[in-house]
Amino acid sequence: MNVLITGAAGFLGSHLTDRYLHDGHMVVGIDNLLTGNLANLSEATETDAFRLVEADICEDWIGIDHTLRDFRPELILHFASPASPRDYARFPLETMSVNSRGTERCLDAALQFGSRFVFASTSEAYGDPMERPQRETYWGNVNPVGLRSCYDEAKRFGEALVSTYARVNDLDARIVRIFNTYGPRMRADDGRVIPNFVAQALAKQPLTVYGDGDQTRSFCYVDDLVEGVVRCAATDGVRGRVVNLGNPAECSIGALARLVCEVAGVPFAAKSLPIPPDDPRSRCPDVSLAHELFGWAPSIDLKEGLRRTIDYATRSAAMRSTAARADATT
Repeated sequence: MNVLITGAAGFLGSHLTDRYLHDGHMVVGIDNLLTGNLANLSEATETDAFRLVEADICEDWIGIDHTLRDFRPELILHFASPASPRDYARFPLETMSVNSRGTERCLDAALQFGSRFVFASTSEAYGDPMERPQRETYWGNVNPVGLRSCYDEAKRFGEALVSTYARVNDLDARIVRIFNTYGPRMRADDGRVIPNFVAQALAKQPLTVYGDGDQTRSFCYVDDLVEGVVRCAATDGVRGRVVNLGNPAECSIGALARLVCEVAGVPFAAKSLPIPPDDPRSRCPDVSLAHELFGWAPSIDLKEGLRRTIDYATRSAAMRSTAARADATT
């Protein structure tokens, strides 16, 4: 199968690229490297089954279309977008553009080539939820003009666009609402809570907890998330559906901070800062629909996922240190 992945050099996009290559598919990745990293694709670029197009899907579609005419994708995974609060605060207009104009262009490509289409939405579509856990039928509680709206509302518009294309054009499309996901390849400066805590713990610094630490999140290890996306994309009965993907095991931020320190083997220490505007009090997915439609449920618990993530961060830091020493002696 020929698979097109936008945002292929990003955290999730690169793991999806590796998975589809591992499963024997041909992959074309598109990324403008706004927040992606070529190092994430180091394994993919070693195989002839992968091609990376460095381009902006909002601005460079003529060149992209030439590539796709030869490739003829059978599956399009639209995962291009800044995804952390720090990134979409830095690139708010780009975030809105890639989830609106970029989504439209990917949908047009899906129509042109008869591709199945998967749109990466987010639990942020629920805003600061008044329902717990969050089910796909919940419409959300979102501030449409707040600091996070460039991401929240862009994803909600993307969902509306995908749903409308599916109805009007009989397109085989599905939407995954992705809850907090973590694991190897998250940038240390990503700004999300787990890479923040891991970086601070390894540096033996106090962990920054916003507010009282009682706000909750549900953390899904990246391998579990990728498995969910792959199953969602491959299952015939998901056409036109919106599906939550995440880990329903809810954890407070304060408890997460203590667990990160425990796994990292460092004493617990924390500092408190004011909670950011529109920061949701809870995130907890109901994933029963994913289990019903394609038999998916996460299998990696938080402690094991953190162990893998911290091991990766430790190895990466050691490699950077070795490289820096080598540069200093040349």
